Amino acid sequence: MALKATIYKAHINVADLDRGRYLDGSHTLACHPSETLQRLMLRLVAWGLHADEALTFTKGLCDTDEPDLWLKNLHDGIELWLELGLPDEKRLRRASQKADQVVIYAYGDNAAPIWWQSMKSKAAQLKNVSVVFIEDAVLECLEGMVERSMQLQLTIEGEHCWLSSETANCTIVPQWWQRGE
Repeated sequence: MALKATIYKAHINVADLDRGRYLDGSHTLACHPSETLQRLMLRLVAWGLHADEALTFTKGLCDTDEPDLWLKNLHDGIELWLELGLPDEKRLRRASQKADQVVIYAYGDNAAPIWWQSMKSKAAQLKNVSVVFIEDAVLECLEGMVERSMQLQLTIEGEHCWLSSETANCTIVPQWWQRGE
């Protein structure tokens, strides 16, 4: 018998002080049986860091042709492609060709630096690709905030972000390895 996804509901209030963007979003997230709670929360944080009413969660792990999140324009063109993990060169190039802007959220204190050393020169050729690294300690903190129904506040100022719930707080300092144009 196939395992079913676990459903989580999250209401997130975003205050991006740098961009002057304030947004509330309510999301129903399906956590695939092969997805960790850390990755689930990173998807939610990625949405908050790029908060836009049109930014949507995709089928993600269930569809290899889609990113984890994307922002499409009215003509169905992809303006923003958000990917979590350590994609191979082929996937990175395909994303770069399909979207105006691509942001990779790399994680894994051991694997990500090795991946980045092998991808750095290839990614540098793709001018619309940005790579952000999130430390394992941050992911562990995020995992500790998971509840089936969550009320979250994300505040962004400068290079720091703070995610808080009724019971926990987490400081997130994304490390930009590459910033695409």
